[in-house]
Amino acid sequence: MAIIEVKNLFKHYPVPGKKGETFAAVDGISLSIGRGEIFGILGPNGAGKTTTLEMLEGLTDIDGGSALIDGIDVQSNPYKVKEIIGVQLQANEYFDSLTISELLVLFGNLYSRNIDPQELLKKVDLVDKAKAKPDSLSGGQKQRFSIACALVNDPRVLFLDEPTTGLDPQAKRNLWELVLNLNRAGMTIVLTTHNMEEAESLCQRIAIMDHGVIVAEDTPQNLILAHAPDPPAAAIHGNIENVFLALTGRALRD
Repeated sequence: MAIIEVKNLFKHYPVPGKKGETFAAVDGISLSIGRGEIFGILGPNGAGKTTTLEMLEGLTDIDGGSALIDGIDVQSNPYKVKEIIGVQLQANEYFDSLTISELLVLFGNLYSRNIDPQELLKKVDLVDKAKAKPDSLSGGQKQRFSIACALVNDPRVLFLDEPTTGLDPQAKRNLWELVLNLNRAGMTIVLTTHNMEEAESLCQRIAIMDHGVIVAEDTPQNLILAHAPDPPAAAIHGNIENVFLALTGRALRD
C-alpha cells in the first residue's frame, strides 16, 4: 500500500538572465512509494531531486500536479503534512547555548509533545552526549542528532537529504544502521544521495532523475541487470554507480 503518491509533479524557476523565461526543475514526475519502504532518489546536481523532496515536505510550492502523503494533500494541507513527516536537512543551525537534550525538548514543544530526550538519544546512539552542545559533536554525531530532531513528532515518513555527505566511513556505516533500524520499526524513509553504495545497500527501490525527469525506477538489482549487466573484471555484474552513469552520462558531481 502506497503512503506517498505523486502524480505529474512540476516545479518551474526563472531562467537566469532571461526575463519571462522559466525552466522545469521538476518536469512532470510521478511516484508511488510503499508504506514501510526505503526509497532512494538519485541524480546529478541540478537533476531536481532536492526540489522534489522540498515539494513533498511542503517547503516549496507545487506548480502543477499533486502529492499525497498518507492520504493528505501536500498543497492544500501543508501544515497537516508536517505533523506526520520528519525532515533531516543537509545543514542545521541550533541554539548554541542549549544542550542536545534541551534542544530535543524544545523541538518537541513545537509539536505540543512531551518527549523523553533520553529515549530519542538512545535511538541514535547519543545517550552519552545528552549534556553536550551541538558544536562539540563530531560530524557523524551531528548527523545522528539531526535525525533525532526529525523524530520528535514520531513521523510516519522520514525524509533524508544526502544524510552521509562528508562523513568518514565508520560514521557513514553507523548512520546506515540507524536508518535500517528505523525502517525495521516500520518507518517509511525517502532519501537522496550521491553515494551509490549507500543507495544499493539501503534502498528497496530507486528512482534516478536527470534534467527534472525520472529516467529509471526499480529495485537496485533490477536496475543493475537492465542497465549495467556487463561486469568489470572479476565481478558478477556492474553496480548502481554503473547504472547511474549509463542512464545520465554524467559524473556523480558535476
